[in-house]
Amino acid sequence: MTGEERPTSARGLSAWTTRRWLRVGVAASLAVLALLGAAGTWVLGRSQSISDDLVDVRSPAVTSSIRLESALLNQETGIRGYGLTGSPEFITPYRQGLARQRTESRRLSELIEGDPARLDDLKAVRSAVTKWQQRIARPVAAEPSGAPSALATELAAEGKKTFDAVRAAVSDQQKHLRADRLRARDDLMATLSLRNWVFTSIAVLILVLAALVFEGLRRGINRPLEQLGTDARLIAGGDFEHPITPTGPADLRRLSGEIDFMRRRLVRELAFAEEARLRLDAQAAELQRSNTELEQFAYVASHDLQEPLRKVSSFTQLLQRRYGEQLDARADQYIGFAVDGANRMQILINDLLDFSRVGRMHNAHQSVDLERVLERTLSALSVGIEESGAEITHDPLPTLVADPTQMGMLWQNLIGNAVKFRRPDTAPRIHVTAAREGDLWAFTVTDNGIGIEPEYVEKVFVIFQRLHTKDAYSGSGIGLAMCKKIVEFHGGTISIDADHRTGARIAFTLAPEPAEAPSLFDLPEASRSDLEQAR
Repeated sequence: MTGEERPTSARGLSAWTTRRWLRVGVAASLAVLALLGAAGTWVLGRSQSISDDLVDVRSPAVTSSIRLESALLNQETGIRGYGLTGSPEFITPYRQGLARQRTESRRLSELIEGDPARLDDLKAVRSAVTKWQQRIARPVAAEPSGAPSALATELAAEGKKTFDAVRAAVSDQQKHLRADRLRARDDLMATLSLRNWVFTSIAVLILVLAALVFEGLRRGINRPLEQLGTDARLIAGGDFEHPITPTGPADLRRLSGEIDFMRRRLVRELAFAEEARLRLDAQAAELQRSNTELEQFAYVASHDLQEPLRKVSSFTQLLQRRYGEQLDARADQYIGFAVDGANRMQILINDLLDFSRVGRMHNAHQSVDLERVLERTLSALSVGIEESGAEITHDPLPTLVADPTQMGMLWQNLIGNAVKFRRPDTAPRIHVTAAREGDLWAFTVTDNGIGIEPEYVEKVFVIFQRLHTKDAYSGSGIGLAMCKKIVEFHGGTISIDADHRTGARIAFTLAPEPAEAPSLFDLPEASRSDLEQAR
């Protein structure tokens, strides 16, 4: 392999995923185990075959040959005894030997069937036995009993020679059968040794494969995961600049790369958050300075600005009392306009101060019983309620964590407006409802007054927006704007029910408890984008 091919091969292996490594490893292990299993199966079959041949063929063949030899010896003894004595009892062993010979010869033939060499040995034995029986045994057995047989004496030398040939043939047969049995036993021992070696190799290979799999998993999976875990713990501990080194198979390297990408993005987000925090701190300091200036302006507005107005009003009224008889009606009208303008300017300044204090001066959250707040509000508005003949009812009101002063201002403006904007010659009927809706309390204030046209349902919450002239209804046009500011400060919303036609219905919600200030990461994506562009 050339030097240019190595990087390609390396890249090919490095692109392998954990699943592919496992598949290849398992396939290779199964292939090796299959080969060893086939070898073990063959060795087992071979040892079983040799063992069966030794037990069922070779050993019984030797035994059968020995029995055949014994049967032939019984025949020879019986014939020789009968020929020398002529006694009939010697014929019995001969006949028993013949029967035993046929049995063992047939059994031996069955055992060595398929073995041409051993069949030749059996054929030689049978031929020698047949010759001895035809030449010696049968003629001697045919002689009359009671006296020694002259034929036996005559054939004694030939009989000995012929039976010696039988003994030689049987001896050769047994020698060959014992040699076959010895070879079979040696083959069996060799096969058993091979079987033991094969199974020992299988066991060793299984251990080696297990060790390789364990080491491969440790190096390819466990070690990269441990390294990834170590890097993640360092990053979680605050070392966000610590890089994550991709190691292991391709999928684990991709995972490490994705986590490192997340780390880099987190570093950028933290840097952005830190810069945004510094900007917010600077803005908070600027707001604090601005609030201080606003407080100074409020002080000036409540004292320095109102003092000239009081002087204008006082001296104008004094001028009217002293020179009233000397002035004409038009001069009295002009003096009235001046006094009324000064008074309205003073009311407007006081309302602006109250509006600016919402959420700034009054911000002492505590448990507030809205029932008692409403009772105090009705007591403060008792004069107007009696004059108008208003009837005010309400549902059971809850207890919230809120600013009690602002809750009082909220009810005073809502109930005051409902009483003020009534129909001529019609007593006001005002009803307050309260119901829990999810995480908020929903309220409505419904009256039978003049109502609000649908095109003005948004306009009425804008500061200084009036729908009527000051001659028709008094006020500065700041009440509902203050209500909106109070409700939103307490985590709710306020709106006009445009579907209610027989008067006005104002619906608003309040949170049971003040919400926590949102963190930088809770800002809307649009706000964060604006801050990012501001960088």
